[in-house]
Amino acid sequence: MKTVQMTLNDELVEEVDAVVKKLKTTRSEFTRKALKQAIIRIKEQELEKKHKQGYRKRPVKKNEFKIWEKEQKWGDG
Repeated sequence: MKTVQMTLNDELVEEVDAVVKKLKTTRSEFTRKALKQAIIRIKEQELEKKHKQGYRKRPVKKNEFKIWEKEQKWGDG
C-alpha cells in the first residue's frame, strides 16, 4: 500500500470522523471504500454514456426485439 497525503476542510474531516466512529473503522479504510465506490460509479456513467451514444447512432427499429418477446417471463402465469 502507498501512503497518500490529502488536504480536506475541517467540516469534512469532522463528518468523516463521526462516520468512521459509528462504523468502527478508520479514516483510511473509509476513504479506500469511498474511492472504490466513486470509481465504480464513474465507470458505470461512462458505460451509460456509450450506450446512449450507440442508441443515438443506431436507434432501435420497430419490432427489432419482437423475436425475444415470447422468451420473456413476467411472472403472470
